Amino acid sequence: MVTGCVELHQSFKAADSTVPIPPPVPSKSDGHQKRYVAPGIEHSCVSTATRDMWDRLFNDGYKANVVIYTDNGGIIYAHANIIGTASTVIKGMLKQAKRHGKWHAISIRGVPHDAVRVFIRFLYSACYEKEEMNEFIMHLLLLSHAYVVPQLKRLCEWHLEHGLLNTENVIDVFQLALLCDFPRLSVISHRMIMNHFKELYATEAWIAMQKSHPFLEKELRDSVIIEENMRKDRIRKCNERRIYSQLYEAMEALVHICRDGCKTIGPHDKDFKPNHAPCNYQACKGLESLIRHFAGCKLKVPGGCVHCKRMWQLLELHSRVCADSDQCRVPLCRNFKEKMEKQSKKDEVRWKLLVRNMLGTKIIGRSPFFLPVTSSSSSVS
Repeated sequence: MVTGCVELHQSFKAADSTVPIPPPVPSKSDGHQKRYVAPGIEHSCVSTATRDMWDRLFNDGYKANVVIYTDNGGIIYAHANIIGTASTVIKGMLKQAKRHGKWHAISIRGVPHDAVRVFIRFLYSACYEKEEMNEFIMHLLLLSHAYVVPQLKRLCEWHLEHGLLNTENVIDVFQLALLCDFPRLSVISHRMIMNHFKELYATEAWIAMQKSHPFLEKELRDSVIIEENMRKDRIRKCNERRIYSQLYEAMEALVHICRDGCKTIGPHDKDFKPNHAPCNYQACKGLESLIRHFAGCKLKVPGGCVHCKRMWQLLELHSRVCADSDQCRVPLCRNFKEKMEKQSKKDEVRWKLLVRNMLGTKIIGRSPFFLPVTSSSSSVS
């Protein structure tokens, strides 16, 4: 290291006086902290000793020939052939850079000095410290895109996807992902914004985005509205399917009660058995109570009693799905079949739609006592 510093000092004597002198002392990365390497590098044939050598070459600045100016007067020394090979953009900058003797001078500004140092070190050995990655992830993301370093770009994206993306930086990450062509990261950050919209809407980052990118902010708000409407639609359809499924089970239980009998109610021509096997129809208990009420209620006329009205509707619904009214044991099945011919077209369409939706919930294992769904579907159309 001493020899390197002496040579650098002698070169500066011959160079322009404006060029700064000797590189800084080695950074903390020379210590015994755990060093991380880019995914895939740890499985390569390059040894740890080789990577350590590249790290030392960067830290010592031995025979460096590039001066990199950063914000707040910071200076980093590097080797043109190494950083130019690692980044085609930097290679082009070096070709156009002003020279002071053997020294090339370029500038990387707009990000903290330490972030630039982590970036340049990565160009040498593809290594980094975990703490530095956590602190400068956004700056490294921008630098990797601006200077076309695909390996670092993928690395930053991976770290954000596996822990570093949070509600504090997700808005900035989303904007940067769109500007710097990170399609996967933009989708992931967009999903997080949708899930934490109420929390993020009043933050300073959101207000800043509203001022700098108003169209993007509007698109996000529209996305939230669309997502909420889709969620409500899914819930509505789920509730409808559950209701149709319950109606189908009620139709099966009704046929079961009137044909075979169950627990306390059975056909008039069969004796009830106290030791009847457990029923497999969940709707049986409720239907038996409804039938028992229907048999003894004095307000049986439709509209006179809420419970009786429901029973009338179930009987009519059964008649519309029944495959054979001549053999059916359910009361009034044939009567309702004859009544269908006198109904208005509007009521008929409404009933057929209900039948189609109800039968559609049981495509597999349909009861042989009900009409196939194709018949009801074609009748609706």
